[in-house]
Amino acid sequence: MRRKSDDNRNKRTQKNFGGNKNRKPNFSKKFNKPKPQKADKKPNDDLMRLNKFIANAGVCSRREADELIKTGAVEVNGMMITEMGYKVKPDDEVRYDGELLTPEKKVYVLLNKPKNFITTTSDERDRKTVMDLIANATSARIFPVGRLDRQTTGVLLFTNDGDLTKKLTHPSHQVRKIYHVVLDKSLHGEDLQKIMDGIRMEEGVAKVDKISFIEGKAHNEVGVEIHIGWNRVVRRIFEKLGYKIEHLDRVSFAGLTKKNLKRGDWRILERDEINFLKMM
Repeated sequence: MRRKSDDNRNKRTQKNFGGNKNRKPNFSKKFNKPKPQKADKKPNDDLMRLNKFIANAGVCSRREADELIKTGAVEVNGMMITEMGYKVKPDDEVRYDGELLTPEKKVYVLLNKPKNFITTTSDERDRKTVMDLIANATSARIFPVGRLDRQTTGVLLFTNDGDLTKKLTHPSHQVRKIYHVVLDKSLHGEDLQKIMDGIRMEEGVAKVDKISFIEGKAHNEVGVEIHIGWNRVVRRIFEKLGYKIEHLDRVSFAGLTKKNLKRGDWRILERDEINFLKMM
């Protein structure tokens, strides 16, 4: 005698196979297996956390960027973002205090330039350039800020921060440079006064901010502080008065010095140095 449960089980089986008692399931049918997908990039691979984007733009550290985001100082595509962990796409427009940011990580390299290197990115005459000296500093494309002529030594800054470069080279910001000048003869007092009063050049009157003899040195060595950036202006000032510069060394540029940096060596700027430059 069949139990009721067996009848119910048979009915369910018949239903699953079309309700036809004589029909047998075709287990020989082949099912197509899904094709393996290519290892394409995941949809989120191109996304970057907003705080990292801001840090890479050279504004501040990631932790500081989080604080900026919290205060509502950052906009993405015109919308204020205060969400921690927010991610941006490569084509998003990110602004901080209205200024457009770029995701490229900013690099700042300080070189103590030696003689016989020209300040250019390349040279048709295959002469040595300052780029040869900082070739191993970074893989980013960085450029010298301003110029030092071939025989001038000392502080030279490199960066890919275009906004900072414009600031440090534009006359309106009056960025200070300090030079150690060694002359072929002693500087007369009246000539020192003439330099302080200003020397007429083609571009106008070249005035130094400060000039003085160096304590403990002969009077053919002087220190000059100047902010104008005319081509070879320091050399031309002394040449105008009949002096020849035997050695010209830039010891300071925008507050940066070559302290503890040997001639021909370079170093990456510290965070506080970068912040100082940006506040100028």
